[in-house]
Amino acid sequence: MARIIVAQFITLDGVVEDPDGSGGTPFGGWCFRHGPEAISGDKFHYGSILQTGIFLFGRRTWEAFSALWPPRDATDPFARALNAADKAVVTGGDIDLARWQNSRRVEADPVGWARETAAERDVIVIGSGSLVERFVAAGAVDEYRLRVFPTATGAGRRLFPDGAALDLVSVEQMGPTSLVIATPSVRGR
Repeated sequence: MARIIVAQFITLDGVVEDPDGSGGTPFGGWCFRHGPEAISGDKFHYGSILQTGIFLFGRRTWEAFSALWPPRDATDPFARALNAADKAVVTGGDIDLARWQNSRRVEADPVGWARETAAERDVIVIGSGSLVERFVAAGAVDEYRLRVFPTATGAGRRLFPDGAALDLVSVEQMGPTSLVIATPSVRGR
């Protein structure tokens, strides 16, 4: 059976909000303070999931990514793979799906859609704080892929505001700034 995976940039104090600073928060932009190598390439170790899975975005995250990634196609192998991957965006509004190839709309309950889709293929929920909160609250996450930054913001939306019981599957140090990618799974799954 496939999995529902949440992939997030996260600080040491559990904050996932405004990693790039586009949200205009006083603490925003924390992931870029660690240089371009901290966020480049296959930073979540997707590997073959890029060809076999489907990436699920909230509308704002999809709009940001659909502007950012397509122009990088010619120079970045990861960008080519992500641009070619299947993508879905949760929205009831009108968006131009042609802006990013292989994108489709999810208008119904995204948790139900993901559970049904995960019967056959991995679903990777990227960014999208309110969307991730829905998956966490529904107990629908099988695995987290967390890019942990050696930063504590002291404020902001946290991935686990009420705590969580997880089992650590793997951890790997990434780059010179002591970044790690941690892959915990939900205890008991």
